[in-house]
Amino acid sequence: MGYELVETERTPRGLFRVFIDKIASLDGRSAEQPATFITVDDCERVTRQLQHVLDVEGFLYERLEVSSPGLDRPLRKPSDRERFAGLLVEVTLKLPFRGRKRYQGVLEAGVADGWRISFEVDGAINALDFSLDEARDVRLVPVLDFKGRRSAASAAEAAGDVGPLSEQVDGDRKQ
Repeated sequence: MGYELVETERTPRGLFRVFIDKIASLDGRSAEQPATFITVDDCERVTRQLQHVLDVEGFLYERLEVSSPGLDRPLRKPSDRERFAGLLVEVTLKLPFRGRKRYQGVLEAGVADGWRISFEVDGAINALDFSLDEARDVRLVPVLDFKGRRSAASAAEAAGDVGPLSEQVDGDRKQ
């Protein structure tokens, strides 16, 4: 159907939750374009299909809930590492490393058989290498921008690259 199964959850009271996302390769977007998100129509389409499949398979549940994984999407598969590389993630380890279980950093791509995040401590860049077996939870850190789309000037300003662009804008104003 063009969706990826992110996670399922079953509660003791009969609730069966299914979290879906759009498949990255079918997303039809380049790295520069924003991601497409799961809509209510997507959830409804998957719910209708799952109701039939679960009924045929004899899977017992009282209530079915289909939704997106949310802004703090869990990363569970090796393919997630490449798809979300460059984004801020929070890692919770099963066992403490150097006295900490929680780390937050930028997810790196291209690490051979594991995962790596880089983060800054006291002005120095550090890296944490780990496997999914060593992590209790790996999630995207939600980034909220209530201002909507920004102009190129304000986006560059927010990124700290205000040199040539601000000089050009100031130069245009003086003329």
